[in-house]
Amino acid sequence: MRYIIIGAGAVGGAIGGRLAGSGHEVVLVARGSQYAALRDGGLRLRVPDGEFTHRLPTVDGPDALGELRADDVLVLAVKTQDSEAALASWGPAPVAGGGTAAERLPLVCAQNGVESQRLALRRFRRVYGVCVWLPATHVEPGLVSAAGTPLTGILHLGRVPHGTDETARLIAADLEKSRFEAPVEPDVARWQYAKLLANLGNALEAVAAPAEGEEAVALLERVRAEGAAVLDAAGIAYTSAEEQRELRGDKITLVPLDGSPRGGGSSWQSLTRGTGTIEADYLNGEIALLGRLHGVATPLNDLLQRLANTFARERREAGSMPVAELVRLADEAVAFVQEERTRRS
Repeated sequence: MRYIIIGAGAVGGAIGGRLAGSGHEVVLVARGSQYAALRDGGLRLRVPDGEFTHRLPTVDGPDALGELRADDVLVLAVKTQDSEAALASWGPAPVAGGGTAAERLPLVCAQNGVESQRLALRRFRRVYGVCVWLPATHVEPGLVSAAGTPLTGILHLGRVPHGTDETARLIAADLEKSRFEAPVEPDVARWQYAKLLANLGNALEAVAAPAEGEEAVALLERVRAEGAAVLDAAGIAYTSAEEQRELRGDKITLVPLDGSPRGGGSSWQSLTRGTGTIEADYLNGEIALLGRLHGVATPLNDLLQRLANTFARERREAGSMPVAELVRLADEAVAFVQEERTRRS
């Protein structure tokens, strides 16, 4: 199989680089300065066992490839806010022997949240979801670091909406030859919703700081508890912290990489690169949506969603809001909801 990595940034670059390093065919898809760097100098993947340069075919869209191959696997690794444009571009791409990518090829959504695979199912017949546990950083154009060892990441994989098949098992086998653990799950959504709860802190980290101080940790716990209450009200199953710890164990240890400080997660990286967008609508916003559908107030996730979008739109510095100020705003948001309830009762 040939892997076409649509969005060769932190996650896509790490997956593509590791697959290429184990001998698999890989095509990288990128845009802007990342596309130019990958095209001209190759993908530099900095990992605990060294820095490797993979000179791989690099394109900025399907037209540059011509007809796709019947054995191609599309790996969607863009941020969710960019998914619709990518799906619209790649879905109609012709495949050798007839038909389109949307009709014939597997699409693997290696992204945070759950919305991209819903979008994909509107166009693609064969969609696979991935729960991505992969600490990676898009350091600069052309350079991606992944600090995990001995595994680079854990990628739970399954059909969407549910089930497994031979394609999933073949993809998992290739990943497991490439420094990943890739359990094939008939209900991958359980793992994705647990990861969603973990990712609710991305906006907090991006806006204020890593959740390390006592105030930040306490706020993060409140944000995730709010999210769990929403999932429970919606009847959505998710893996427990104990089940996650049992599976992950000490399989991924982060080690310092020279020249690659891990400043923060995906949302922090979006602010740092000044992209102008952030994925909070599909993380905290997913909780807000489910809360409205099921009658559960979500003032903390509403607040983080709004602040993260404001920071991205105004290109504010990542982590520039004092934690004390964020806690004050959170307390005010919760108090306002409580007052509204009292007034209506």
